[in-house]
This record gives sequence, C-alpha cells and structure tokens, in this order.
Amino acid sequence: MSAPDRSPNESRSNALRLTDLPLGAAAEVVSVDPGSPASGRLLDLGFTPGTKVLGVRRAPLGDPVVYELRGMRLCLRRTEASRVRVHRV
Repeated sequence: MSAPDRSPNESRSNALRLTDLPLGAAAEVVSVDPGSPASGRLLDLGFTPGTKVLGVRRAPLGDPVVYELRGMRLCLRRTEASRVRVHRV
C-alpha cells in the first residue's frame, strides 16, 4: 500500500530542518530556503528536492555534521544545514 500523495504545501508544513534530523535517520529534501549565496551553493552540491539524505556523524561539540547524499559525504555547519527542509522517510 503506497502512501497518499502530498501537496507541496502540506509536505512543506510537515518538513523539518536538516539540523533537526537525528543521526542515522534518512530523509528526503523538500526545499532549500532561498535568499543567500549559501542556498545556491547547497543546490549546486545536490540538495535538490527529492534527494535522499542521511545524517552520518556529528563533531564532538555538535557542529559541523556529516551528511551522506548521492553517494558522497558532505560536512555542513548548522547555519548552512538549517536552510535545507526535509521530511523523514
């Protein structure tokens, strides 16, 4: 049985920030908040809607965090990761 289709507005309202994703949990990118050069760079790095993301590892003091997507691992600071909206899968 498949999950019901969500409207774009509904999936955004249920979305959480990438920074709120627990380690080891998988999620799917919903959107990247526009408005800064960092947002464009995140899109260039592969954080496009529909992309699967996994929280892998956190630095001892909590920042930065390593995320895995598209077969690669990226390390993002909280300020950058907070611009990415995801929903858990």
